[in-house]
Amino acid sequence: MVEGYSIPIHRSLTEPLLMAGAPRSIAIINGTIAAAIGLGMQMWAAGIVLGLIGHAAAVCAAKKDPKFLEVGVRHLKQGAYLSC
Repeated sequence: MVEGYSIPIHRSLTEPLLMAGAPRSIAIINGTIAAAIGLGMQMWAAGIVLGLIGHAAAVCAAKKDPKFLEVGVRHLKQGAYLSC
């Protein structure tokens, strides 16, 4: 690093976009599914439990790798080129 030169970088440019610790897209999908079960099917307890379990799983996965969803989608799109 050259002395005398510094560039301030905002935190939002370097950190992943998380909602309550889970990736934003997964949190929105999980909340929508839990609300559909809780409100639409009138199974309140099942909707709350499913929402909590889904969010906890997403938070645990995001602690290991915040971009696990993008990596998983890319993995599923890749073909199996090597076979055993």
